[in-house]
Amino acid sequence: MLKAQGVRKTYGDLEVLKGVDVMIRQGEVVSIVGASGAGKSTLLHILGTLDEPDFGKVWLDDLDVFAQHPNDLATFRNNRLGFVFQFHNLLPEFTAVENVMIPAMIARKDESEIRQRAIKLLEILAVGARAQHKPAQLSGGEQQRVAVARALINNPALVLADEPSGNLDSKNAKELHELFFRLRDELGQTFVIVTHNQEFSEMTDRRLEIKDGRML
Repeated sequence: MLKAQGVRKTYGDLEVLKGVDVMIRQGEVVSIVGASGAGKSTLLHILGTLDEPDFGKVWLDDLDVFAQHPNDLATFRNNRLGFVFQFHNLLPEFTAVENVMIPAMIARKDESEIRQRAIKLLEILAVGARAQHKPAQLSGGEQQRVAVARALINNPALVLADEPSGNLDSKNAKELHELFFRLRDELGQTFVIVTHNQEFSEMTDRRLEIKDGRML
């Protein structure tokens, strides 16, 4: 499904990734672990096309993603990939359901259909009753569930998460981790998750470790 080969990335004089190869299969929940500064987030951003490698290639379903025109790449990113970050990045002036709808609105999909799907996703994620609340009215765990729903709204082929439970207490972190597996089982999603959480990384289908810019 997802393949990266020979990925290198340098910032100034610092070589962050030194020729990384990755293979992710459809329906997997894969964790990426390593010490701070090892290159985990940089790799995730490249896999998610948020950053471009200096060398190497990334394919999703045989598509060479960085060979696309920038406009096509932006459309690809919005339609095929979902993102969840440590800080939920919800827009404070919009309700939960409106925040979930944003990626699909950018894709110019039918608003009534989008709203129905957004509400359904919030219900699946056990925050349906909070659909009309704004982020400030939600707990940290609820905000992150809304962020997960937003990542799923366009039914992406792949969801990438960067320390998604890093800002949550242990109870909410555990619930979020269990949620990823349930979404994989119920919706068929594929997840690649950067985490420092040892317990969660051991639960995933595969655990990839980066050290000094190389995959072990």
